[in-house]
Amino acid sequence: HQGAFAAKKLPNFHTPETAIEAFSYLANYHYNQQLLLQVPGPLSRSSEPDVEGARLIIEGALARHRKVLTARESKAVLAAFGIPVVPTVEARSAEEALIVAESVGFPVVMKIDSPDITHKSDVGGVRLNISNAHNVKLVFKDLIEQAQRLRPDAHIDGVTIERMQSSPHARELMVGVLRDPAFGPVITFGAGGTTLEIIRDRAVTLPPINRFIARALINRTRTAQMLGEFRGMPAVDMEALETVLRRVSEMVCELPYINELDINPLIADEHGAVAADARIAVEFHPPSTERYAHMAIYPYPAHLVSGWQLPDGTEIVIRPIRPEDAEIEQEFVRNLSPQSKYFRFMQSLHELTPAMLVRFTQIDYDREMALIAVLEQEGRETELAVTRYTMNPDGESCEFALVVADEWRHRGIGSRLMTSLMEVAKARGIRTMEGEVLASNSEMLVLVTRLGFVIQTSPDDPGVKLVSRAL
Repeated sequence: HQGAFAAKKLPNFHTPETAIEAFSYLANYHYNQQLLLQVPGPLSRSSEPDVEGARLIIEGALARHRKVLTARESKAVLAAFGIPVVPTVEARSAEEALIVAESVGFPVVMKIDSPDITHKSDVGGVRLNISNAHNVKLVFKDLIEQAQRLRPDAHIDGVTIERMQSSPHARELMVGVLRDPAFGPVITFGAGGTTLEIIRDRAVTLPPINRFIARALINRTRTAQMLGEFRGMPAVDMEALETVLRRVSEMVCELPYINELDINPLIADEHGAVAADARIAVEFHPPSTERYAHMAIYPYPAHLVSGWQLPDGTEIVIRPIRPEDAEIEQEFVRNLSPQSKYFRFMQSLHELTPAMLVRFTQIDYDREMALIAVLEQEGRETELAVTRYTMNPDGESCEFALVVADEWRHRGIGSRLMTSLMEVAKARGIRTMEGEVLASNSEMLVLVTRLGFVIQTSPDDPGVKLVSRAL
């Protein structure tokens, strides 16, 4: 039988184990190919995070020589990125604690408030389900005395009070961030609550993440089996849980100050997910011209997305290209006139090969950039133009290319895209932009001349012009 399989060039194996192992390689390859296509974009242009507000909170703590944010500060940073939190109020005395408890409503949770005590439960510093005013004063006194006895070296500010989150279907989860010396920020997910360090059920991934990567991260944990329906409990709101993970990813991308982050517990049920407690450790991050220098994987540069209006009132969007743009990129090139294709690729070409399509859409934003102008009509995007640069090995110069759809020329799109591309290259630290233009491509030569490029004839080919501009 094996000889028959071999004659037909079909894979065959001596044992089921080796067959299963071979199939696992195929499965891993398929998964890795899917990961290559994941370039997380912004969560929503209508709910942008308050990055500046979060940054000011962190810088305020660092200015006071504190590297661990208080519970209120940590939750404020989470809220600035749209992560639901349980509001926390500080109380410095038993009387304040009573007023706060009455304000937030019973039952309440009371926790010791100290920047020196990371795990409050280790010193008995968490009391749950306090249901009346009399117990508030007693618990305040007990929390302070016990913390002072067990941690005499710790500075005690008082207590924090928050409304008790009670849900019969709640699952306690944990979302965290660690900073690896080699890879930078790493996102963790797993079981939460006080059993976190005993169960040790967690998975890790590198940011940035999108919905696909967030779901894969969740499914790599044993905890994932408890998130669906079981024992009469409804499934948790997976979309809300994935959104929290994506918001945390967005946070570590935009805030290089974050050294550690713990959301524990993150309470999830069928109605959503909310951070019941949070701790953020920060450190000073020197200013850098490179926005994402602290990241192992350069995120999708969402800050470069912009809208623009043509002279006739047509609204277009200018944004960096993404892997999922392969279809509109192929259609764009396919619809170019033969002359436009020849001017762009300097060869006869009908459409992009699969390898070229991957090369043009799956780019390394750290060393290259491609900006496309797109028109949205009836929920579908049409690519109107694309310009790109690729950094040269010297790290100080780059080579550019530009092409505009034939029917969209002479509307200022090329000039606008090139101006945007030069601004991106300059911000990246590139000093010179260079390119090769066919001598017969008079429209492109006029455009680059208007943009300040210097034109020279190639010493190797008189039919090619070398254009360059200092940024």
